[in-house]
Amino acid sequence: MRDIRILFMGTPDFAVETLKTILENKFKVVGVITAPDRPAGRGRKLKASAVKEFAELKKIKVLQPTNLKDEKFIDELKTLNANLNIVVAFRMLPKVVWNMPEYGTFNLHASLLPDYRGAAPINWAIINGEQKTGITTFFIDEKIDTGHIIYKEEVDINKDDTAGILHDTLMVKGAQLVIKTIKAIQNDAVTVIPQPENSDFKTAYKLNRDNTKIDWQADMQTIHNLIRGLSPYPSAWCQLQNNDDIENVKIYHSHPVEEMHAHAPGKIIIEDSVIKVAVKNGYMILNKLQLPGKKAMESKALLNGYTFYRDAKMS
Repeated sequence: MRDIRILFMGTPDFAVETLKTILENKFKVVGVITAPDRPAGRGRKLKASAVKEFAELKKIKVLQPTNLKDEKFIDELKTLNANLNIVVAFRMLPKVVWNMPEYGTFNLHASLLPDYRGAAPINWAIINGEQKTGITTFFIDEKIDTGHIIYKEEVDINKDDTAGILHDTLMVKGAQLVIKTIKAIQNDAVTVIPQPENSDFKTAYKLNRDNTKIDWQADMQTIHNLIRGLSPYPSAWCQLQNNDDIENVKIYHSHPVEEMHAHAPGKIIIEDSVIKVAVKNGYMILNKLQLPGKKAMESKALLNGYTFYRDAKMS
């Protein structure tokens, strides 16, 4: 059995669960690489990543390079003498880093590769209305999410799952798949599967202002999937036209109701303390939304202090 010495790379909470599980399974972690501290909050004070906070709590050496090719950083990596790199929710690595350890560098990705390569696999699986997604471990190579697959595991997506719910499910299952992968490497029992080279797969594009905006002319299920696929982060948004005001609004939770009506898509109807937005073949019931400068609120609470005028609409 191989003696495994792990260098772990990750930044957000999703990665913390894996690092925690690695330590619970008594594997040796010789160091952690994470993003530099960044300004956050109204005071713009420097804030450490979730991985850094956890690693320091566990007395693990932390490196925060701004340049992954920097010679001093590379020399410091060599002194750690890791023989396996594990990457979870981190940035693209140069070859000098991923090719360094004896047993390679593997990544945990939150999709069933080759589908949903890219930055936002959890979001896009829901946005696209998938009923299944999963997790994959694979050895890193020169490109993004293209390396040889070690293990894959399917996960069901329930019809009302949000990105937040699916994130937490994949976070836990992913940590266990990493342990399975480490043990296979430890026992020299890895059989890899090359990914297909064609381009006939779905992509997890980076989320931006354009692809997170709600199109109220779209069909009901498409709108519902977009809202839940972007909740709680970064959130779907649209413009609210209310009397003479036009404001950007974030929508965190909704549910569709099929019902025939004669309203134009986007028309807002307030009925029995419920906010309804007309769409094709029905309404989107808005359960939780956020106005500019306000915190996210349940619709009933919002209506206690905000007035929607008769001509109000979403666009």
